[in-house]
Amino acid sequence: MKFKKLEDLTIENNFLFQKVMQDEEICKEFIENLLEISVKKIHYSESEKTIEIKNKSKSIRLDVYVETDDGRIIDIEMQTSEVNQNFGKRTRYYQALIDLNTLNKGESYKKLKESYIIFVCTFDPFKFDRKIYTFRNKCIEEKNLELNDETTKIFLNSKGKIGKINEEIKNFLEYVNGEEVKGNFTAKVDNRLREVKSREEIGVEYMTLELWLQDAKDDAFDAGLAEGAFAKELDNLKRLIKKMHMSIEEAMDFSDIPEEEKAKYKSALENE
Repeated sequence: MKFKKLEDLTIENNFLFQKVMQDEEICKEFIENLLEISVKKIHYSESEKTIEIKNKSKSIRLDVYVETDDGRIIDIEMQTSEVNQNFGKRTRYYQALIDLNTLNKGESYKKLKESYIIFVCTFDPFKFDRKIYTFRNKCIEEKNLELNDETTKIFLNSKGKIGKINEEIKNFLEYVNGEEVKGNFTAKVDNRLREVKSREEIGVEYMTLELWLQDAKDDAFDAGLAEGAFAKELDNLKRLIKKMHMSIEEAMDFSDIPEEEKAKYKSALENE
């Protein structure tokens, strides 16, 4: 197993995507371009927001979790793996936890905030070749009747060819797809990415994780016991998910987990 060098990573890497989106102006401009709204200021709850409702409940880590000055909650996720994904139930789960997280104990549901869950995908999640898929709750019988629950799920497809989209977002998706820099916004993203990758502390953080993971894998191999090796590998995956902001599937691919063993690891991680 071999890590990619930091200088070889691109914006599609969760670790770097989060670092770039911590730039308030870039994140704000991304939101304004995509949602076609005006935002005076955004507030970061914290980097890599973790939501956990009860001590024993399953928690989720969100790549970029911000609130606008007018109270909109926006979660932005980079998604590079389409293996074993159920986006419908995943966004439903995210939405439920976000909603519970925005209400204080005893507060009325009427205080729920408008929210957007946004996935930037390096693949087509629904196979209709669209650049963007936008989901809102609507009546089946009356097609123009919206529920107005103020929740929206958006999937951006860097491989999409069909549909209209904001020009700056279109340029950004092409950049995610490995194409050249075009447009003012993507130029800002690219400059920020280069600056982040040049920072010594980022390199140290990435290298430290690389060395730790290799040492842990060596320890698991030396242990020689299947149960011990499984526990060690599971711990490695947890660290990748937490420190490198990978999905379960990305962490397993990154760690070269054999296909026949992935279901076992996935089940263990989901039941944590």
